[in-house]
Amino acid sequence: MTGQTVCPDRIAFPGRIVCFGELLLRLAAPGRERLLQTPRLDVHIGGAEANVAVSLARLGHATAMAGAIADNPLGDAALGELRRHGVDVEGVLRRDGRMGLYFLATGAGLRPSEVLYDRAGSTFALTGAAAYDWPRLMAGAALFHVSGVTPALGQATADAALAAARAAHAAGALVSFDGNYRSKLWAAWDGDPRAILHALIAEADLAFADHRDIAVVLGEDDGPVDRSEPAARFAAAAARAFAAFPRLRRIAATVRHQHSVDDHSMSALMATRDGALHVAPTHALHGIVDRIGAGDAFAAGVLHGLLSGMADAESLHFGLAAACLKHSIPGDFNLADRDDVLALMRNERLDVKR
Repeated sequence: MTGQTVCPDRIAFPGRIVCFGELLLRLAAPGRERLLQTPRLDVHIGGAEANVAVSLARLGHATAMAGAIADNPLGDAALGELRRHGVDVEGVLRRDGRMGLYFLATGAGLRPSEVLYDRAGSTFALTGAAAYDWPRLMAGAALFHVSGVTPALGQATADAALAAARAAHAAGALVSFDGNYRSKLWAAWDGDPRAILHALIAEADLAFADHRDIAVVLGEDDGPVDRSEPAARFAAAAARAFAAFPRLRRIAATVRHQHSVDDHSMSALMATRDGALHVAPTHALHGIVDRIGAGDAFAAGVLHGLLSGMADAESLHFGLAAACLKHSIPGDFNLADRDDVLALMRNERLDVKR
């Protein structure tokens, strides 16, 4: 997965990146309030794959979103927000139905944040694989990205995600898969996450997954929590994944330690099929503003590095720096640009930029 050298110009990168998933409205309690503690909610547009599309567009790539959305003013607003950040939304179907929602109450101190999903029966969740013109959507694509959130919504989206990944390979594109296991979504229907995710990750060239994601896919008992050797635990899980999935070439994941809701430390790991293990330096995160979308920012950063011709270790470091910056930005989207990420990688001073 190599390309040309890093360049801010979108045309420098080979081919489009297509992301498939649901566009969501995020309705968040203001500040650190509990949901409806006061009668107000702050609104943001989001969604796992949309977050990746926006990040990559801001990093200079030609990105396109595929999916289905409610044909109403809420859908209009979501599509308009993606267009504002440079994402092509011509591949998003407009259909009757409702927007998917999620509600967020941001935690504080020792009270964790909480997410409440309201996505059942959304337009996207009810749109099956046959509704999409996959050859047209994948034409000219260099990479296709999807996450485990999409198949967790139901059989229709599970079938669509697998069909999209197979169409991407037929078009000559690489496939990127982010585990993003969401137990609340899987529990809402009769799906088999092991079988469905196993089939999907089998199509992936690159996976964003930690040892827990791999355990789910391989049907393993994750065992007792051991935080003492995260790199060794990740490497062992990655080796099992490489043995199970011949197409897979790289696996990357973040490592997060939470001291309180506002103070974390974060590193990242990448394993490759040839046995290499890369470890990114740890960053301390204090006074976190918003951690939602950090994993998507990490995925986008790693993909940017690999598609730009960076070495694996540098791509991993870029992805980690992008994820760390996301913690300082309200909303689901990472609005940091390439220069912001490179400045953090170089440990530049935090003086006011004048």
